[in-house]
Amino acid sequence: MAVQLFIPTFEVEECLAEIRECLEKGWTGLGFKTVQLEDAWKKYTGLPHAHFLNSATVGLQLAVQVLKEEYKWNDGDEIISTPLTFVSTNHAIVYEGMKVIFADVDQYLCLDPVEVEKKITDKTRAVMFVGLGGNCGQYQKIVKLCKKHNLKLILDAAHMAGTRLNGEIPGAEADVVVYSFQAVKNLPTADSGMICFKEEAFDAIVRKKAWLGINKDTYARSNDKGAYKWKYDVEYVGYKHHGNSIVASIGLVQLKYLERDNAYRRQLAVWYDQAFLGHEAKVKAIPVAPGCESSRHLYQIEVNNRDEMILALNESEIYPGVHYVDNTEYKMYAYAAGTCANSERMSNRIISLPMHMRLTKEDVDTVAAAVLKYAK
Repeated sequence: MAVQLFIPTFEVEECLAEIRECLEKGWTGLGFKTVQLEDAWKKYTGLPHAHFLNSATVGLQLAVQVLKEEYKWNDGDEIISTPLTFVSTNHAIVYEGMKVIFADVDQYLCLDPVEVEKKITDKTRAVMFVGLGGNCGQYQKIVKLCKKHNLKLILDAAHMAGTRLNGEIPGAEADVVVYSFQAVKNLPTADSGMICFKEEAFDAIVRKKAWLGINKDTYARSNDKGAYKWKYDVEYVGYKHHGNSIVASIGLVQLKYLERDNAYRRQLAVWYDQAFLGHEAKVKAIPVAPGCESSRHLYQIEVNNRDEMILALNESEIYPGVHYVDNTEYKMYAYAAGTCANSERMSNRIISLPMHMRLTKEDVDTVAAAVLKYAK
C-alpha cells in the first residue's frame, strides 16, 4: 500500500453536523460560523484579534498592504524574507509593490538573525519570519532584532497551528500573524486562513478590505428579526477575501482536535528520530529549536542524494515531498541567486517524509527503512 506525504483527516460526522446547521439556518457565507471560529481561535491562541479569510496567501498580502498603507511605506521599500518557503510568502510582498530582500536560513531552516541583520538598510521596513514545518527557529532573536532596528514583524505561521515556544503560542510579539487552514495543514479545512493583527485599528481595517472595502458586512447588517440594513459606505478598494461559514464549520470541529492531532504528529516524529538514531552520517533530521514544541507539520531530513532517493522511494510506493525549493532559483526572484548559500545548499538536500494522522508505527518504520536503504 502506498505511503503518501499528506492525507487530510476530518471528523466527518461532526463536520457534517456543523455544516447542516448552516444549511438549516440558511447562512453559509460570512458571519455566523466565521464569527464563532474567530472567537475560538482567539481563545485558543491568546491573540487579541483574528479575522477568518479564504486563504493564508491573501492574509499575507493584506498584512503587507495594511502595514504599508498605515505606516506610509513606499513602493520599492524592502521586507527581509526567507528564500526557503512556499512562493506565496514572498509573492505577498511583491503584490504590494515592495521588494523582497532574501536572508539566509539557519540549521532549523528558518531565518538566521545574523544574516538578517546584514541585509538591513535604510529602506528596510519589516521582516517576514516563516516558522517552517512548525519550527520556531531563532524567532526570539528576530523579535529583538526588529525592536532594535524599529522594524515591523510579520509572522507567517502557515505551519504553526499549535506550535508553542517556551510553553506559549508565539505571535503576541509580532505586528501580525497569519495562519493557514488549507486542506493538508494541521488544522485542515478546504482552504482558509486567519489573520491576527496586534493593533485593534488594523483588525478593523482588514475586515473592511477583505469584504470589498465595505464598512459593514452582511452579517453585521442583519438582525434576529430578519431585517436587512442595506445602506453602507465603501472605504477602500477591497477584495472578496473573507471566509465563509461552511468552511469555518469544518475549522470549528478540527480545532477541537488540534492538540490531539499535534500530539500524534510529535509521536510520529519520535518514531522517525528513533529509526534514524546512529545513522546521522547518511540521514540527518532537521532539528527542532530549543524551547520549541513544534506542531510538526513537517518531518524533514537532509541527505546526500536527494533526487536519486526520491525516485527510489517512489518506486517503493513511498511519496515524500520537498519543502521548499530555494525561491531564488525561480525566474522572478533570480536577482538574488547565490546570496543565500545555506538555503541553496539545503534546497538540494532536504526531503519531507510522510506526516499525517493516518500513518502507523509500521508505516514510519517502512519509510525509515527505505530511506536508510537508499541513503548514501
